[in-house]
Amino acid sequence: MATVNVRELRNNGGGVIDRVVAGERVVVTRAGHPVAELRPMPSAGTSAEVLVERWRHLPPLDGRALLVDLDRVVDPSL
Repeated sequence: MATVNVRELRNNGGGVIDRVVAGERVVVTRAGHPVAELRPMPSAGTSAEVLVERWRHLPPLDGRALLVDLDRVVDPSL
């Protein structure tokens, strides 16, 4: 995790924020001691409407074919 001091944050705040937006976590220090952490915000996720629309385009599941494929890969005695 990267560190920046308060002066660097003040003088180059935009650059530090750009690094955070790119996914980097940054610890802010004052007098050599950590005082804050900057990190990217979690993504908002995908809406239910988008998920349902994606689900509509999935091919149908053939349960029997799935079991046959699993039996080829997994030991049936388990």
